[in-house]
Amino acid sequence: MASGAQKKTKRVGGHPASKAAKAAKKGPGAEEFRSQALAEALERQDMAAVALALRNGNTIVPLMKAGDRDRPLESGEVWTYRDPNTGEIALLLFSDARNKPANLPPAVGLQGPEWLKTFLRRYSEQITTVFLDIAGPHPMQASPAELLAALEL
Repeated sequence: MASGAQKKTKRVGGHPASKAAKAAKKGPGAEEFRSQALAEALERQDMAAVALALRNGNTIVPLMKAGDRDRPLESGEVWTYRDPNTGEIALLLFSDARNKPANLPPAVGLQGPEWLKTFLRRYSEQITTVFLDIAGPHPMQASPAELLAALEL
């Protein structure tokens, strides 16, 4: 430069290895807490496609208590909704962590089809309904028995 002023530069980013290390410490990114197949099935309100997405992919569940990252087999404590008037219990499942209402516990878990089958079998007597993306954009509702039947095909 002719005036002798130094050009200020702003450093953006950092070393790629340090970024990867930071991301690994945080756990899965938001894009990993999504099931595109489930989102598309809910958008079409197609129960057969919902069943297929649940059988072959992951679903997001709200957690009352997150699992310990140092213990991979500890997945956390699933949060369920209990209606204060009736005492009925609902399981809430989401196609995307961003669809979880802010008034629910902040932690989420990513669970596969075997987990969902086991959970529904174990608690089918207590759970009266299952809501999928309860706050939208395309909510659906099913009974635990309907979902179990769809998962066991």
